[in-house]
Amino acid sequence: MPKIEVNEAAFYALAGCPGGKSIWQTRDAFEEALSCAKAELDEDSDKSLPVPERVLKIELNDTNRPDLWGTAGCARQLRVYNGGKAPEYPFFSSPGKPKTAGHKVIVEAPVQKVRPYLAGFIASGKAISDPMLRDMIQTQEKLAWNFGRKRRTISMGLYRSSIIRWPIMYKGVDPDSVSFVPLQWDTPLSLREILKQHPKGKEYAFIQEHEPVHPLLTDASGSVLSYPPIINSADLGAVQVGDTDLFVELTGTDQAAVTLAASIVACDMADNGFTIEPVEVEYHFDTPFGRTCVTPYYFQEPVFCSLARIEKYLGRGINADDCVKALARMGVRAEKLPGTERGPGTGAGTGDGTGAGTGDETGAKVPGVKAWPPEYRNDFLHAADVMEDIMMGRGLADFRPERPRDFTIGRLTAVTLLSRRIKELMTGLGYQEMIYNYLGSRKDLVDNMRGDGKRIIRISNPMTENYEYVRDSILASLVQSESVSGHAAYPHRIFETGKVAYRDPEENYGTATRQYLGFLHAGAESGFNTAAAELQTLFYYLSRDYGVEESADRRFIPGRAAAITHGGKNIGVFGELHPEVLENWGITVPCTACEFDAEALL
Repeated sequence: MPKIEVNEAAFYALAGCPGGKSIWQTRDAFEEALSCAKAELDEDSDKSLPVPERVLKIELNDTNRPDLWGTAGCARQLRVYNGGKAPEYPFFSSPGKPKTAGHKVIVEAPVQKVRPYLAGFIASGKAISDPMLRDMIQTQEKLAWNFGRKRRTISMGLYRSSIIRWPIMYKGVDPDSVSFVPLQWDTPLSLREILKQHPKGKEYAFIQEHEPVHPLLTDASGSVLSYPPIINSADLGAVQVGDTDLFVELTGTDQAAVTLAASIVACDMADNGFTIEPVEVEYHFDTPFGRTCVTPYYFQEPVFCSLARIEKYLGRGINADDCVKALARMGVRAEKLPGTERGPGTGAGTGDGTGAGTGDETGAKVPGVKAWPPEYRNDFLHAADVMEDIMMGRGLADFRPERPRDFTIGRLTAVTLLSRRIKELMTGLGYQEMIYNYLGSRKDLVDNMRGDGKRIIRISNPMTENYEYVRDSILASLVQSESVSGHAAYPHRIFETGKVAYRDPEENYGTATRQYLGFLHAGAESGFNTAAAELQTLFYYLSRDYGVEESADRRFIPGRAAAITHGGKNIGVFGELHPEVLENWGITVPCTACEFDAEALL
């Protein structure tokens, strides 16, 4: 989970504490206050240090709220929750209501293929202090590393706007055609040389090194601002303590995420006393927000939640006025919608932008609340998110513990019993059980296995690319283990029973999660008959029938693989793994493998 370090005096001042001193008398009281931000105190400040140098370390337990990953954002949540007025940010544009912008960034067409989106603003009117600059760099890194997947989807740059000649050009260039002096360097380097020689270039080369066109930010005179997302220039991009006028830009591959991150930084700087001026971003291609977008830009949609659903989730009655008050404590603007009657259905609806909410199957409108996320949040995906903020706004202490009223007897599910039986049989056959992560990278789960990725599920905002996809097969995990086991005596026999998930249009949510068995045999004598014999033994002791058909699975050698059928359905595959798969993983011995849907046997 994200951890942040905040200057103690600045944090308490922004949290609404008079004189920048804590209003919470004990550590326990302060940690209870932090619960409204799903945060806890990781380490208190060193009281032996002078007050300006004291630092609090706070751990955030919610990765859906990147607005809390900085001093101003976390303090804002505490201030509003404790009765402070929710801040207003008049510098935001919204659909159909653009603000006047005195500065422009032009995004040229070639950059569309590599890193197409940009958002930015001007912050002025206040000199940057050392604690403030440290916090801005921390926010920059947290947003880029966690929310921006190691700068792949979001990166941020700070520049001295007073020496920039406008408009700014965001362009795609040949990496060998442009040179400039990067930060922490003395001589000019080309973009390609930066990736090979500069420390930051080496660290983030994986983002750009294979692209024929690389992104570049220059001003109207041709002076380089930065090479996104790698490094700033040593002149325009060298922000220092005491600077009063800044240009802040964020670039990336997802326009909504880039725009939200820019909104978070703008709100934080506004809370710190800066004057925010919008910047017009003009695109030479179509984008989800149009060809011209004035940022900071409010694009979030309202979400409706019925009282029936709120009461169901919270387990208690609550009226709409209390819901609106609770949301206000979380910084969320909301209004109650009385409706015409409570519908007999679930009453759950979604935001429709009309202020009415959706009704039940009879067409009657249901009472509830409609909530607008603040400018710095975009985590309201459905009604349950509104309900959660209502719960947080009321405080967990408002919900008294209740003794369970239902008496139940626990027992193992049929699939668990079957899985345990399979584990016993596989162990008896001489196989060693393995346990793997359910998440992995596309390279491991798709590319190295000769897959097409059509049914694999991608996580929309992963913490790292190594855990970006949900596995749709156990075989990749087994092969990965074999790739690092060449030192052990052969043959190798390993298996796992575990979950896989994949796209399935016939399911309500478009995905299916199933319990699979997968096993792998590696050794000089390993062949098709090895897997066939193991499979026949397993099904015999499970008292199940199965059939085989020809398989064209690309992971296996053509003609040496077979599909497994049961009850007239294809439930799995077995055979000899393709030489290309083995080569991708660096395996030098033949391997046979098998996997099938264990739940299909129930």
